[in-house]
Amino acid sequence: MASAVTASFPFAAALDVATLLRQAPLEALENRILVSHVLGLSRIQLITQSERIVSAAETARLNDVFQQRLDGEPIAYIVGEREFFGLPLQVSPAVLIPRPETELLVELALERLPPGASLLDMGTGSGAIAVAIAHQRPDAAVTALDVSDAALQIARANALRHAPGVSFLRSDWYAALNDAGHQRFAVIASNPPYIVAGDRHLAEGDLRFEPVDALTDHDDGLSALRIIIAGAADHLLPGGWLLLEHGYDQAAAVRALLDAHGFDAVQSWRDLASIERASGGHLKSAG
Repeated sequence: MASAVTASFPFAAALDVATLLRQAPLEALENRILVSHVLGLSRIQLITQSERIVSAAETARLNDVFQQRLDGEPIAYIVGEREFFGLPLQVSPAVLIPRPETELLVELALERLPPGASLLDMGTGSGAIAVAIAHQRPDAAVTALDVSDAALQIARANALRHAPGVSFLRSDWYAALNDAGHQRFAVIASNPPYIVAGDRHLAEGDLRFEPVDALTDHDDGLSALRIIIAGAADHLLPGGWLLLEHGYDQAAAVRALLDAHGFDAVQSWRDLASIERASGGHLKSAG
């Protein structure tokens, strides 16, 4: 049976797994994630090895990671991983933490990507969008770009693990594509920085620890979206789709930008929280 020792945080020495989990200071799910991470145990093993005594070195490490979390550091950065579209993805403070609402963009792209077609993921970060799409559609030619070398390193590692066919390019939006000639894509997808400069959320929660340049355009929240929309026609095939994630209150503004640049079938889509989270349109087909 599990020990009846009463624990508190910081954890004392010689606790068993069950007692440690019972007395850990966070919510139950976070407690399990951190203990699993440090001890190298699966969720099932936390149960089957509940009487295992935690070593002094493990206890010290547990105290460190629980303190990191109590100080507000995101779980994903502590464990170095976050699941997205069913895939465990490597993350670090160099990239945004993939979020469930961005899975909507993946679903929209998959629905509109013809067999054997090409797709561009702009501002790929961890590679979440590109890797998820390429994993689902190995027939597709997926290219992902980012201006950050550190982000591209993470994205390449995720692609190597799940979708090794993804191509990567260091580029400030379309710059490198323009230099290399006008390659055209059936779908362009992007989750660009869209938080307005000075938004209070940038100083709250997980956002405090995430790369600020990937969160905000340091302007009105639409400057990156304007660049992507303005340049998309030069890089889309006739009939190709541009799909964009944006802020909770930006759908109307993004639709107006798409309309102004000649996109057809302009519309917005709601995420699971019924927020208009993505907008897009397609170029007119030739003829």
